Amino acid sequence: MASKAQPKKPPVGRVPYALHGLSLPAAALKALQKRGIYCVPAVSVEHQNLAGRYVLRGVESGGAVVDMGRACSFVAPDGLRLPWLQSIDTIAVNGRHAIFIAESLVRIEMLRTVRTYELAITLHTLSSVPGRGRPVVSSKILFRGQDGSLSVDLWKEENRGFRGQLAPIFYNRSGEMARLPDRFEDAIRKITGAVCCIGCKHTHLGVPPAGLGAVS
Repeated sequence: MASKAQPKKPPVGRVPYALHGLSLPAAALKALQKRGIYCVPAVSVEHQNLAGRYVLRGVESGGAVVDMGRACSFVAPDGLRLPWLQSIDTIAVNGRHAIFIAESLVRIEMLRTVRTYELAITLHTLSSVPGRGRPVVSSKILFRGQDGSLSVDLWKEENRGFRGQLAPIFYNRSGEMARLPDRFEDAIRKITGAVCCIGCKHTHLGVPPAGLGAVS
């Protein structure tokens, strides 16, 4: 009698959301959809025909309503903000805001449920595969924060000025405060502002290419 096939487990040191983003329960996804919050955390491999090279593509997206927010964006591996390839203007809110192209990306992704925050920071690079010309995305978790809290309600208009300046506090299972990665502190504060930006229609982390002005 043939043995029953066992489901494949992710390689040691790898977690499912490292590539595709936070693994959210169906109820959370349904709640985001109902509220019109559209977040695209996926990272894809694209080929530049003229340059003859492969690159990674990511999209800054998301936004918030009063009781919920989700957003993701991308920075360089050293934590510096990246210039976008193009910004996206749409009639809809809480959707796509900008497209990034680079050979390596760090994704900053956050979910807010009222005053509780989830954070995942992941590194994405191109990895060659023997016998194949097209590389694959190699992903690595850099930080995972669960059940974070922030005492200031940044989605309220009177606290608008604090967006981009504050970040949630996360604790480990033993009750000790988890230290945020130093080089990503600014990005974490910016993405915190994004998940509290009601009806968001702009970037929080991406910056214009040189010569097009600056974004705060």
